[in-house]
Amino acid sequence: MHHLDGFAPLAARYDGFVLDLWGVIHDGVTPYPGAIDCLRRLRDAGKRAVLLSNAPRRAHAAAAMLRAMGIDDDFYTGIVTSGEVTHLLLRDRSLPAFAGLGRLLYHLGPERDRNVFADIDVAVVARPEEADFVLNTGPDDLRSPTSIAPYEAELNACLAAGLPMVCANPDLEVIRGGKRLICAGTLALHYEALGGDVLWVGKPDPLVYRPVLDLLAVPRDRVLAVGDSLRTDIAGARATGIDSCWVLGGIHADEFSTFAAAEEAAHAAGFAPVALVRAFRW
Repeated sequence: MHHLDGFAPLAARYDGFVLDLWGVIHDGVTPYPGAIDCLRRLRDAGKRAVLLSNAPRRAHAAAAMLRAMGIDDDFYTGIVTSGEVTHLLLRDRSLPAFAGLGRLLYHLGPERDRNVFADIDVAVVARPEEADFVLNTGPDDLRSPTSIAPYEAELNACLAAGLPMVCANPDLEVIRGGKRLICAGTLALHYEALGGDVLWVGKPDPLVYRPVLDLLAVPRDRVLAVGDSLRTDIAGARATGIDSCWVLGGIHADEFSTFAAAEEAAHAAGFAPVALVRAFRW
């Protein structure tokens, strides 16, 4: 496992890159120092880079957010989000678990995530007892973003109605502007603990890597996944059969003071990324 100060040595070894967004390229508010430069250098070197995010919104919405941060579309080859994959699964009903969900949807999440189910054959209902299933895109903008307590009554109502849950973001938490916030995955884990059924859409499921590998169009042994989360990014790379690089400056930033400590933690969790870097910088 290599301990690297910059990304350049890895850029020379691979042709295609699967890049996480939150925790690698930006913190939800601004790009990390050096990240845009690193994207530019990969592009100028003829490398292909697809952004893969557990964002519970459509790819076009994620791309618009990046443009607002100064990350133009031509800095990367494509973008895939868990919200986009959720949209397609709800639209096409191509998997048996989704084919049997029904069409009456109760949304647990903020208004900005409603694009996940826009323009597909579902009807949004106001109460869990009216629904066939619940779509969880995470905490809303009116209640606490740091505790599940404000959502417990709603989750209990969904459970009482016997609703299966679709979780459009398996992340448990995220760092936004330096503040640790819970994500849809935390609500989904609590729902499972209550006895509810959850369909998880996003990393680390290999399903979400299929369109990414199609966009990259390079041999799998020439692909490197880059992410800050052992649970989703590094686990997803292993499940998909591609190499990974663990960026220590994101969700685990406060946990490891040395590369050696991070390597020990990776091995203890059963992972073997090819490299550790402090940040996504050249």
